[in-house]
Amino acid sequence: MTRSTLTPVLSSYWDEPMSWTLDCYHRHDGYQALRTAVTMAPDDVIGLVKDSGLRGRGGAGFPTGQKWSFIPQGGEGAAAKPHYLVINADESEPGTCKDIPLMMATPHVLVEGAIIAAYAIRARHAFIYVRGEVVPVLRRLQTAVAEAYDAGYLGTDVLGSGFDLDLVVHAGAGAYICGEETALLDSLEGRRGQPRLRPPFPAVAGLYACPTVVNNVESVSSVPAVIRGGVDWFTTMGTEKSPGFTLYSLSGHVTTPGQYEAPLGITLRELLDYAGGVRAGHELKFWTPGGSSTPLLTGEHLDVPLDYEGMAGVGSMLGTKALQIFDETTCVVRAVRRWTQFYAHESCGKCTPCREGTYWLTQIYARLENGDGQRADLDTLLDIADAIFGKSFCALGDGAASPILSSLKYFRAEYEAHLDGGCPFDPVASMLAVPEGALS
Repeated sequence: MTRSTLTPVLSSYWDEPMSWTLDCYHRHDGYQALRTAVTMAPDDVIGLVKDSGLRGRGGAGFPTGQKWSFIPQGGEGAAAKPHYLVINADESEPGTCKDIPLMMATPHVLVEGAIIAAYAIRARHAFIYVRGEVVPVLRRLQTAVAEAYDAGYLGTDVLGSGFDLDLVVHAGAGAYICGEETALLDSLEGRRGQPRLRPPFPAVAGLYACPTVVNNVESVSSVPAVIRGGVDWFTTMGTEKSPGFTLYSLSGHVTTPGQYEAPLGITLRELLDYAGGVRAGHELKFWTPGGSSTPLLTGEHLDVPLDYEGMAGVGSMLGTKALQIFDETTCVVRAVRRWTQFYAHESCGKCTPCREGTYWLTQIYARLENGDGQRADLDTLLDIADAIFGKSFCALGDGAASPILSSLKYFRAEYEAHLDGGCPFDPVASMLAVPEGALS
């Protein structure tokens, strides 16, 4: 059952002074879930997370406990190799801004979740892969990890359980492609970040060709609350197939942008009520449910549940729940062009559909905006997007194609208006109307 009220769990004390310290975390039941987990068998921890229905919060929504269970156990073959936990904190999707504030405000919840996850999959080493540009986040995490070592939560014989764990905070080199899990693993190993061919999947041959779990920051950070509250508590929130709480990031033309923690299945209309609605004097034109890589939606989708099934039902994806709100002053062609330029710049070049397709898409968008476009260009956009979608080496190609396909579906008339002398929106006013940080 969906509940239309906010459910602050991860964000419940973000506004407290020194919320990032170990003392503050202890005051809010910090590391109590770890104390419980190490008294359980690792397989029982996996079973509990499985039963909770916790789904990955990084975009795909794959069940977290099920992903953990893929790690081979026993003593032969792949099971005899070391196991690794890698946390994907390389948040770089345009519009996505949930993991960085979480790590800034409460880094210890991520550290505790990482220890529990590593214990469950029997990993002796864990890594948090963070974007190198966000130096304050790196420092926050490194300080939290040092505090955890000093308190006996990391290192040898964690809490007297006989479990050993070393946790490393690794600074990435700033490539969007490294948000793709196998490209992240290559980068972590010191190679150029490019997606790997699968199979084998990371659960069999991941980091250093060993069994590896790659989880998103929010996924791992949700684990302590699941352990503390239990399955019955967790499933009182959200929907049957998408249970629990999650962070929705509202940005753009909204009165009060920010992080809104709510049950999965809440609607954008309800979230806009909490955020004061679209900015005064304007109305909603289009929005993204999960960052720039998800098919955009319009005002007719305000009451669609913001869960994995609801978004799939209207041809989009929940993704990272980055709700970018655009009002009627925004040129949809200009917005999608900016996203396309981003994907062309960030393509790793490994596969032809993405490398060549994103380049030619940017050329067509330049013609449309400069008044040199032809009617055939609109069909060419669709053809190229179709040649990329589902045919590139990783999901970057899908992300580049999705806003093009969806914007032509809902706003073809606006594209056609660009054929008669270029962008019908005043360029300066249109650029000022683009929400800061939403497009690049």
